[in-house]
Amino acid sequence: MFYHDRQLQYKVRVDKPNPAFARMLQQAIGGIEGEIRVCLQYLFQAWGSRGPEKYRNMLLETGTEEISHIEMLATAVALNLEGAPTSMQEEFANDKMVGAIMGGMDPRHILSSGMAALATDSNGVPFNGSWVVGSGNIVADMYSNVAAESTGRVLATRLWHMTDDAGMKDFLSFLIARDTMHQNQWMAVIEENGGLRSMPVPNSFPQSEEVQGFNYAFVSTYIGSDTTEGGRWTQGPSLDGQGEFHVEKAAPLGGIPKLAPPVPGAFAQKEQMTAVDSLIGTVTSKIEGTLSGSGGTPSTES
Repeated sequence: MFYHDRQLQYKVRVDKPNPAFARMLQQAIGGIEGEIRVCLQYLFQAWGSRGPEKYRNMLLETGTEEISHIEMLATAVALNLEGAPTSMQEEFANDKMVGAIMGGMDPRHILSSGMAALATDSNGVPFNGSWVVGSGNIVADMYSNVAAESTGRVLATRLWHMTDDAGMKDFLSFLIARDTMHQNQWMAVIEENGGLRSMPVPNSFPQSEEVQGFNYAFVSTYIGSDTTEGGRWTQGPSLDGQGEFHVEKAAPLGGIPKLAPPVPGAFAQKEQMTAVDSLIGTVTSKIEGTLSGSGGTPSTES
């Protein structure tokens, strides 16, 4: 069950409405760094959580908190839109060029939502559910959560820097503080599950099945003679303590790929089919010539 309180989690105050800033706040709602993403990510991780129940419970609580962050941001968008022009005539009266496309305002805040927030980013692109990560591996999910909170905090600090509205700065400072906690929260789960020693993820797969010699090699694809040797990732013990970092120059070890001829039903060009028929005929002739010259049959190795 989900319940709600009619009051916001934290005070949202706008001293001077700014429709252009309302548009920028949309990124914190429906962008890849936004609150819809982390809200759904934590909830889906919780709903599919297997193992210790404490992780499911924690994810449910934090995912639910993120709903309140969406609510606060939606309120901030609506408050910033108050006083915005609702007609083109009103805007034309101030600027014949329509205020450089309505002064940076998103027209859909009028056309689609009636001066309210949308489930989109700052360019009006709808939220994309493919951004939501829920792998079923607790450490893999926590690393994804740390990254999501990190980019979200970067976005919030940029928004804080872009406004001189005291109310908005105070509200964004609250979101920044929560991002700080959540980053630490997810790292605490990683620490509880082995920290760096939990790598490689998943640690349940036997490393003996890996191609040895490549599992701790930095493959240098630079064509020059000098490489990035000297970096922490090129020498010394690996962070998981299971190997030694070293440098391998990239080399083509796989040979030239050879695909089967076109399938007739796939309708390749006639020239493609002709080339294949010609190749088959050439190979057949060579085999027959070899057999007639040797008087025997080809070996299985051939």
